[in-house]
Amino acid sequence: MGDQVEVVAGSYEQIVFGYRVCPSEEEWRLEPVFTHHAHTASLSAVAASEQFIATGSKDETVQLYDMNTRTEHGALLHHNGTVSCLEFYGTSHLLSGGEDGLLCVWSTKTWDCLKSIKAHMGHVTSLSVHPSGKLALSVGTDKKLRTWNLIDGRSAFVKNIKQDAHLVLWSPVGDKYVVVMHDKLDIYSLESASITGTLAYQKRISSIRFLKNTLVAVAGDDEYVKVYDLISEKCICEFRAHENRVKAMDSFLLDELCVLVTASNDGFIKLWKFNLENPEVVCLLSQVNTTARLTCLSVWKPKRGKELSAEQITQSASVLSADKEALLSPTSKRVRINTERVVSKFRKAPKKNKKQKVQ
Repeated sequence: MGDQVEVVAGSYEQIVFGYRVCPSEEEWRLEPVFTHHAHTASLSAVAASEQFIATGSKDETVQLYDMNTRTEHGALLHHNGTVSCLEFYGTSHLLSGGEDGLLCVWSTKTWDCLKSIKAHMGHVTSLSVHPSGKLALSVGTDKKLRTWNLIDGRSAFVKNIKQDAHLVLWSPVGDKYVVVMHDKLDIYSLESASITGTLAYQKRISSIRFLKNTLVAVAGDDEYVKVYDLISEKCICEFRAHENRVKAMDSFLLDELCVLVTASNDGFIKLWKFNLENPEVVCLLSQVNTTARLTCLSVWKPKRGKELSAEQITQSASVLSADKEALLSPTSKRVRINTERVVSKFRKAPKKNKKQKVQ
């Protein structure tokens, strides 16, 4: 189990937490790596690529962090409103959606905004990129499900749905996708673009995660996680994950072991061992109490061959514990990106000046 994995979580308290997963035969541990006061408002989204972590917030910004150098990399300032969803495609692009109805495509090489699309008349509540990188789905508060051609940045298909959807997600293979509306999950076929099945949950659904192409984990505004088989459309596993509602989930494979990660308002991040061959068996591997109200979660895995050494991780943790208000040292370079223009500065950019009232 030599693969390096870190769990990154955001909170209402404007803090980002980073924990390294330390597996062992006797006991798994979640060791703190960093704690960073990332935003001036609560966090709403977090996404991870091989090199970068991106966090979105109600303060209208996307903050970037280089996980190779463990420094703050910059901020994207294009959205006018809460940044509601973020997703990387590979190592080349980042997609962001916000309450302003915009869907933005960013280059991770230059951090230029390649496309800024008015995706929905209301808020963009969720987005998902197809495994091929050629298509994306978005849902919003205008009761529309949109399919986007990412090759030319244009709308490929629009479907009217009966309610406002707040979650959308492609399956790992990309032959199907799921759309969540309050307590209902609709399963769509890519080939027919029609609903092939519907799952009902007892509460409002807060998070979904594919464990494999036919298994999806569902969490709602309660303490439980349910795993559904999309072929039989039946719940094959249910367990109490937290003392309070589950806010976010992610998963990863480590030496063919499937690990489900959950975060809750109760402050805990938990790792669950999930047996794909015997899905009825779930056991707790590790947990950590952040003492914060968690809102979002992502798993970061570096590119193979670029894992940080234990000494580097320790040095990073010691620096951050000495100064938890910043990820970067005072001499580090910070790049602040405003819409489509890149500005490099060696000091923190000043906050936007509010318009003064005319006396």
